[in-house]
Amino acid sequence: RATGMWQSWFLLGAIAGPAIGGPLTDISLRAPFFVYAATLAVAGGIGMLFLTHTPLHEREKAAAGPAPTTLPQALRVSGFRAALTCNLGNGWALFGVRSSLLPLFVVEGIGASATWVGIGFFVSAAVQGAALTYVGGLSDRVGRRSSMIAGATLSAVSMGALAVSNSLAVYVVAMAVFGLGAALMSVAPSAAVGDVVGARGGTVVALFQMSADLGAVVGPLVAGWLADDYSFGAAFGVTAGVLASGALMSVLSTETQHRKDRPVTQPAPD
Repeated sequence: RATGMWQSWFLLGAIAGPAIGGPLTDISLRAPFFVYAATLAVAGGIGMLFLTHTPLHEREKAAAGPAPTTLPQALRVSGFRAALTCNLGNGWALFGVRSSLLPLFVVEGIGASATWVGIGFFVSAAVQGAALTYVGGLSDRVGRRSSMIAGATLSAVSMGALAVSNSLAVYVVAMAVFGLGAALMSVAPSAAVGDVVGARGGTVVALFQMSADLGAVVGPLVAGWLADDYSFGAAFGVTAGVLASGALMSVLSTETQHRKDRPVTQPAPD
């Protein structure tokens, strides 16, 4: 639930930024940057106010507590490997292909106006934002594994629909389905990583974040090449395959969520 709330505010900022910054460019091209600087100053001020006297780790407690989870330990956990694969697909589709290829697909592939690009993105963001808080609680109740399977599957189905159809109606529905899948994919893999590292494991978290970055970099390059040399369908089909691999890895994994009747220990390989 906490991850879902955090992602909700992240999404709110992603929506509000262009909505506020766009009109400001009518005043000056520099105006959005001044507003952005002001919001960062506010965020930094809040952090200084509330976190000044909050130690990250007291040395005594850190010494007495369990050792940090190392990267080799985490990689031996199938749930962590599934989370890495899902996050790679999430970065590939959400941060890469959606932003770079979908606008071209709507205008050139479907033949619709650029307005429909914004409509599709709005539908996706609205569904994702509405679902984030709920799917966060769902991940706590039913487990991370089931949520990752559902999220990766829904995202793969939405990209697969775009691969086989040039219909505007299919595009809008696919964006709604993708928004729901993206909500699950934004919460469940992060929660699974939290299960694995407990309270300590910065390197493990860094690798998890890098998997999405890798997808966001490689995804547009591969999808763009496929769209140029083959078709939009091939690009979206490969994207669906990458997302489906996350679903498969999740099916083959074990649940990472710590049950109330099970003590939190170093993750065992599985």
